Amino acid sequence: MINILPIFLIIPFLGLLGSLLVHRRNEALHSRVAFGTAGIQNITSITFTLYWVFSGGEVLNIKEFVIYSAPEYEFFVDFYFDRVTAVFLVVGSVLTFLITLYSRYYLHREEGYKRFFNTILFFYLGYNIIILSGNFETLFIGWEVLGLSSFLLIAFYRDRYLPVRNAYKVFSVYRVSDIAMILAMWMSHHLWHHNVTFLELNNYDLVDAEVHSHYGMSLFISIMILISASVKSAQFPFSSWLPRAMEGPTPSSAIFYSSLSVHIGVFFLLRTFPFWEHLDVFRWVVGIAGFGTSIIATFIGNVQSTVKSQIAYSSIAQIGLIFIEVALGLEIVALIHFSGNAFLRTYQLLVSPSTVTYLIREQFYTSLPKETKRTGFLRKLFNSIYVFSVKEWNLDTYQFRFLWNPFKKLGKTFYFLNSKSTGFILGPAFLIACFVLIEGSMSEDTLHLFSNVLAMIAVLLSLRSFIERKSPIYSFSLVAFSHLWIALAVSFNEHFSYSHTIIYISGVAVSLVVGLAVLIKLRKSESHVDLNGFYGHVYEHKSLAFIFLLSCLGLAGFPVTPTFLGEDLIFSHIHKDQIWLTLLVALSAIFSGLSTIRIYIRLFLGPHTKSYHPVAHRSS
Repeated sequence: MINILPIFLIIPFLGLLGSLLVHRRNEALHSRVAFGTAGIQNITSITFTLYWVFSGGEVLNIKEFVIYSAPEYEFFVDFYFDRVTAVFLVVGSVLTFLITLYSRYYLHREEGYKRFFNTILFFYLGYNIIILSGNFETLFIGWEVLGLSSFLLIAFYRDRYLPVRNAYKVFSVYRVSDIAMILAMWMSHHLWHHNVTFLELNNYDLVDAEVHSHYGMSLFISIMILISASVKSAQFPFSSWLPRAMEGPTPSSAIFYSSLSVHIGVFFLLRTFPFWEHLDVFRWVVGIAGFGTSIIATFIGNVQSTVKSQIAYSSIAQIGLIFIEVALGLEIVALIHFSGNAFLRTYQLLVSPSTVTYLIREQFYTSLPKETKRTGFLRKLFNSIYVFSVKEWNLDTYQFRFLWNPFKKLGKTFYFLNSKSTGFILGPAFLIACFVLIEGSMSEDTLHLFSNVLAMIAVLLSLRSFIERKSPIYSFSLVAFSHLWIALAVSFNEHFSYSHTIIYISGVAVSLVVGLAVLIKLRKSESHVDLNGFYGHVYEHKSLAFIFLLSCLGLAGFPVTPTFLGEDLIFSHIHKDQIWLTLLVALSAIFSGLSTIRIYIRLFLGPHTKSYHPVAHRSS
């Protein structure tokens, strides 16, 4: 029975390959491939789950293969199956089957018909990797696939301004979730001294002893888990991205932001519950976060003017209640609640276009205002809550004011750095740092201080790339150089095998060379190649756009590229008490990823700069 688990990844993977090989104008074959893949997966998952239940329902775990092994470090793919996996597997297969059936007619004659089904199958592959994962590393692979497919589907209407802009907003919030996951993996390595599996976390006595003997480390891991789960499930204060994600087609909104993707945070909490159930304070934090989100999302949802936004905030409110159920240890109740909420929200979104069409006359002609008395404290309180809810509690404003704008202002202070001055100042500094590393004559405290300084330079370079407006080549190169400074900073921190650094730098170097080649070719073909606006060059350079996206993902550390493996290796060499170095490396990773995707969006997506292409209005 245990050997069947990889089948649930092989089926969507083969479906994705088949969809990629079909010609883009053959709509019938595209829909049949997607529909057939989802149907086969649906039958297989239901049959296997029923057989597993009647066979006793024992937990299954399989260590599939090792990707990389080193002393005190092993990166391996591990699969795990229990009742949580069973519920998410069956619900996911049924809903994906229904969405593909619905989409084959809903998207008929749509320009991106093939692209839509390719992305849906890519998403479904990532979803299955997550729910079948047996350790953090395997889960993170699917986590990144889910984030990328989400970004691509939000920007599905890539000739419009708002979908592209909102796709980048969602990606920027997702990036925080990704780094929180990496930090949880980093501290987990120091806590367990190996790549811990979810099967080991079910050993109550072992986990209880480790948690109470290393309370601070355990609390840090738990907080990172909560941040990752809250971002992915749009919990407070990260709730505002979910309505923005509704810019994609209705079927993708149904499968992503009402049923499956938005509940992945719940899955992550359920999967790691055996670890953080020993932390009573943290369980209170999870419950309070879910309760606060439910209250705020309910108020906001009641005043939304679009049906998609209403459904989005209703889903957020219900997920907040599921967080409370998970914190109370009510696993079965949480699974039932997840299943009901997923099916209900999917149904609501799929029928919402028809409902709006049927009720449009009633909305315009039969709506009567309620008579209210504007006196008393309760009325003033109600009006205040109403205004806050209309403004969505200013979540977007606070997010940009306190999270992104300070870093943008910091980056603008170094705007004087151009390609010549950067090379003149940092080039000799890098060579001197390499010489000092080879000499190795400093004390340990001095080396750690030197590591922090080098990591600060890496953050500076990534911030400078993030605010660059003129040259995409310069911005792209700065991201690669920030990776070099990170590798050098951690090398000062701890002496380890140079093979780890080589793995890290090899992914960066290949992505840099390929990306620069694309940018140079694009600059020779087009007159508008800067970062001041959206140029939509994907219309005339589809191949270049795809290749550059791959190079951006490689530079951002997308699994399972050498850059991602190298980042995980590099993080494992940062000591558990080096909080500043960890924070600086994490910040550099966040802004490096945001900068590369920003270059891709600005050059290849958005309304086309040439007037002979159809251009959507900015407000569409």
